[in-house]
Amino acid sequence: MTLSVESAETWMRLALAEAQQAASLDEVPIGCIIVHQPTGRIVGRGYNRRQIDHDPTAHAEIIALRQAGQALDHWRLLDCILVVTLEPCPMCAGAIVNARVPKLIYGCDDPKAGGVRTLYRIAEDDRLNHRVEVTSGVLAEQCAELLRNFFQRQRSMGKK
Repeated sequence: MTLSVESAETWMRLALAEAQQAASLDEVPIGCIIVHQPTGRIVGRGYNRRQIDHDPTAHAEIIALRQAGQALDHWRLLDCILVVTLEPCPMCAGAIVNARVPKLIYGCDDPKAGGVRTLYRIAEDDRLNHRVEVTSGVLAEQCAELLRNFFQRQRSMGKK
């Protein structure tokens, strides 16, 4: 899949808008979109909803993957690009591989739970039946700043 820097940044800005929605709901500000490459249509959107839904699996990527599957009427997301503000955790990286997403774009690395490049390399592991092309660092500073600001605010309010 050929991809311009401009397209990646445009899509990341949409994922950042999803992350802002999470922050406005006092959720960790991570946002995700899924773009259907042949049409350019966004078929999935998500932001973290773990607190709201009382669901440990309600990560932005999982919500967007579910929406995309429904929109495309299939669990295989073969013609899609997943764009997320933070490096996916191992659970989400596994879901991306299982959904057969061919391309992943993420903003900033996650040194505490990164399942794609930082701690693990699930998306590119040759032992799995599918590998994902990964592009990292797209608008990384904006993505990281949103998270830093959120956690500083949480700490200042005495929240963990």
